[in-house]
Amino acid sequence: MYSLFLLSTLTLFGQTRTVTELHTGWRFQKGNFKDAALPSFDDSNWEEVTVPHDWAIYGPFDKEIDKQTVAITQNGEQTATEKTGRTGSLPFTGTGWYRTNFEVPEYSEDKKVLLLFEGAMSEPQVYLNGKKIGEWAYGYSYFYFDITAFLKNGENTLAVELSNKEFSSRWYPGAGLYRNVSLIIKDKQSIDQWGTFITTPIATQEEAKINIKTEVSGNNLKLVTTVFDKDGNQITQDSTAIAYSNQFDQNLKVKKPNLWSPENPYLYTAVSRLYSGNELKDEVTTKFGIRSISYSAETGFQLNGETRKFKGVCLHHDLGPLGTAVNKAALRRQMKILKDLGCDAIRSSHNMPSFEQLELADEMGFMFLAESFDEWKKPKVENGYNRFFDEYAEKDVVNLVRATRNHPSIVMWSAGNEVPDQYGSAGVKRARWLQDIFHREDPTRPVTVGMDQVKNTMESGFGAILDIPGLNYRVHLYEDAYDKFPQGFILGSETASTVSSRGVYKFPAEKASMKQYPDFQSSSYDLEYCSWSNLPEDDFILQDDKPWVIGEFVWTGFDYLGEPTPYDESWPSRSSYFGMIDLAGIPKDRYYLYRSRWNTQQETLHLLPHWNWEGREGEKTPVFVYTSYDSAELFINGKSQGIQTKNDATPQTRFRLMWNDVIYEPGTLKVVALDAKGNPVAEKEVKTAGKPYALKLNADRTTLNADGKDLSFVTVSVVDKEGNPCPTATNQLQFKVTGKGSYRAACNGDATSLELFHEPTMQLFSGKLVVLVQSDTKPGTIKLKVSGTNLKTATLDLNSASIN
Repeated sequence: MYSLFLLSTLTLFGQTRTVTELHTGWRFQKGNFKDAALPSFDDSNWEEVTVPHDWAIYGPFDKEIDKQTVAITQNGEQTATEKTGRTGSLPFTGTGWYRTNFEVPEYSEDKKVLLLFEGAMSEPQVYLNGKKIGEWAYGYSYFYFDITAFLKNGENTLAVELSNKEFSSRWYPGAGLYRNVSLIIKDKQSIDQWGTFITTPIATQEEAKINIKTEVSGNNLKLVTTVFDKDGNQITQDSTAIAYSNQFDQNLKVKKPNLWSPENPYLYTAVSRLYSGNELKDEVTTKFGIRSISYSAETGFQLNGETRKFKGVCLHHDLGPLGTAVNKAALRRQMKILKDLGCDAIRSSHNMPSFEQLELADEMGFMFLAESFDEWKKPKVENGYNRFFDEYAEKDVVNLVRATRNHPSIVMWSAGNEVPDQYGSAGVKRARWLQDIFHREDPTRPVTVGMDQVKNTMESGFGAILDIPGLNYRVHLYEDAYDKFPQGFILGSETASTVSSRGVYKFPAEKASMKQYPDFQSSSYDLEYCSWSNLPEDDFILQDDKPWVIGEFVWTGFDYLGEPTPYDESWPSRSSYFGMIDLAGIPKDRYYLYRSRWNTQQETLHLLPHWNWEGREGEKTPVFVYTSYDSAELFINGKSQGIQTKNDATPQTRFRLMWNDVIYEPGTLKVVALDAKGNPVAEKEVKTAGKPYALKLNADRTTLNADGKDLSFVTVSVVDKEGNPCPTATNQLQFKVTGKGSYRAACNGDATSLELFHEPTMQLFSGKLVVLVQSDTKPGTIKLKVSGTNLKTATLDLNSASIN
């Protein structure tokens, strides 16, 4: 039995230390510059940018960018062919420079100053006042430097050189300082960076034992730690005067704790104060959640003593039209959509998650599978992580774990994804070596690897040594793996890879693998999948029928830039079709298939396809219903098409209601859900729309924080004169933002669109798109105006306020 007990942290700082986010005042230029590290270098003609920043998302899309002639072994390809959209067709390759100036207030010799990078794509070379202070290799890793010895009084010049090589990624990696850069000033006698590790050896409804290990620098120090509940009431305190090997070890008790879970993401606060005599030297405030986790053959995965199965999704790190530049409002919107889905877990694929994403997972209630690498020693791409593995793998794992190990959301680590090292004894040794590093840094959580070469891992022992055997697809091998592996359970670490385009339906509606069409779209009947994968129902059945399958992480929650399977060779396809939710954040039909199963608190009743089929009169047009109810009756213009009930005849009929022989006629398509006694309990209808007439705007948020970073996502749709949505509208729209905000981007979810996200115009796709409005640094009203030829213009007022 593998038992783990853990708490989480979201670290803030008191007055004894300052943390300054270097957000504004940056200059950027792409290209090679000989003397750009020097303070005297003239960067006045460079672009003014804010960080986080992704230089490549502004395009243009170009077929020639990072064009690869390669056989994608993960897809089972044997022959190399030309791939044009594999990395998003955006200009991420090449070298770019960032420069900024800052002053260190009250700088003195008793201070220690750190420079923290949360992500820099890629291979950063960092200079301060013309001198190189350090470098890193992995673009997804967090790292920091002690820059105390390099500082000078007055103004300091920071310069960062980044370079992305061709053939260095399998998807769009982004480019630049895409996550936060911070300056940390503290006393030399202080709590170490990422030096706090909080666990709960006991976590029950009656009592929790909190263990806090705190690494410090300095001698003859005292640590006082106080725990508060979410309302600010003090509930326990510990004072320790002796640190062994510069580490304090404290134990505190909490009576009748609120246990953290996706359903109850309760966070406590711990305040750690470090003293030298009576002088306060450092103070760290930590939000945390108390919970226990365990994995065993007898009970599967348990959270707080209760068995449950992961209802998870995989997410790449780009944020659609924002690229990889991290933005908390965009992440919060993603996770609100996933909450409505009923999702309770996220896998960061295939890299370290952002701090913001983990903070939101703690606050909103998501379990997290934090992943590290897509590649070890053996390459998938020519210039991938294989170049750095020997020198950096341990350092990257250490930084991942130490920076994030206190988040209650993280319930397991992943050491890799579909690594070619699954073959042979060398790969087994690497897997064990990496797992041992994770265990050394965090003995409380298990380690997995997403395995696609399942037969090889059964034969070599690779899968047997892992704490959690993770299978990517290969549903036909689950039984064999369960019999072969000693753990007694299997995790679906990557599942389904069903493909679809929002609002696009192809006839006939039939199961198909790697199906392609002239318009480079995939059918939203949700019956098309990839050659290595399967339809959602195959995984549903495993979850339901096999108690030893502990859950799944679906590929993927949202579409992402790059990897446009099954159109890897088809320009202009440049983003994925895998998502339940498109690149703009608009749910596809498949979202509701999963919602009908995962969201057990709310009703789901979703009808597809749309009902605008001019030219298909008299032809068979299948109708599917995704619903939490077992039975429903379908009507066309008031005429019953019969009652369907979920049954075990096929995997699809077990989870969907399908009327395959419906004859199309314009009008009203209505479904009425029935309870167990055959009584109507809910209904949904779709009408044939007339010509596009007016625009309709719907914002996810109408009040923004006046911080210059906050976002409102406004869904734009077209309706006819009666207000019916026009599902096939493709009008070109224009956007204008005035007042205390600005236009940030737009996205329509079309994987083949070459329109630039940041330009204030875009074509509708399947009748919809999303506009992003960004707040200013001053409060006030923001007005969005959306217009299009022969369409009634729409406006929307938003409010920007100073929010503490």
